[in-house]
Amino acid sequence: MREAEIRRLLAANLLCALAIVLAAVVPAFFLDGFSVLGTHLTWLCVCSVCVATLNIILHLVLKPNQSPKRRSFAHKISRFLKCCIYFLVSCILFHAIIVLYGAPLIELVTETFLFAVLLSTFTTLQCLCLLGPNIQAWIRVFSKNGAMSIWESSLQITSMCSILGAWFGAFPIPLDWDRPWQVWPISCSLGATFGYMAGLIIAPLWIHWNRKQLTYKSR
Repeated sequence: MREAEIRRLLAANLLCALAIVLAAVVPAFFLDGFSVLGTHLTWLCVCSVCVATLNIILHLVLKPNQSPKRRSFAHKISRFLKCCIYFLVSCILFHAIIVLYGAPLIELVTETFLFAVLLSTFTTLQCLCLLGPNIQAWIRVFSKNGAMSIWESSLQITSMCSILGAWFGAFPIPLDWDRPWQVWPISCSLGATFGYMAGLIIAPLWIHWNRKQLTYKSR
């Protein structure tokens, strides 16, 4: 396993983490009264757009999973449209799952959907960038010993950390602390964000630490 590839992964992940930090700081210079807690819905939109844009740019530049086959322009357009549909379906599925786990069904629909968009950005968008609209590849990557590259291992770690962070973020909501960050879905979205950032840092470190044991084989 090449050290240069691990360094590329670390640089890409640190840029994604930096994008989240900037999404919480920079808008305050342009939007009056902007804050992560006070204008949480705006922050959800800004964070999702920043992370999505940077992920797409990084995968276009780094091309971690480039196919040797040349694709036609029509194929690229079809692939792009499929990715858009998959992302929308992911947002709807996450929204439904979040409601099943106790989120308001009718009230706060916008808040719940934007939280679902954030989760899809942290998980599904990465799958689409790296693997494309290929469900079989997704199943392979998230099965035991299914990763075929350090990028897919990183995808596993960041996706799981994001979902676990969102899940742990739900615990403080029912507690009688009367804190502003307990309002739905602030603690969950912050938990998902911190989980995603933790995954971005943990992934390359874990891969570097276990690089001698990781032997990726093509399937």
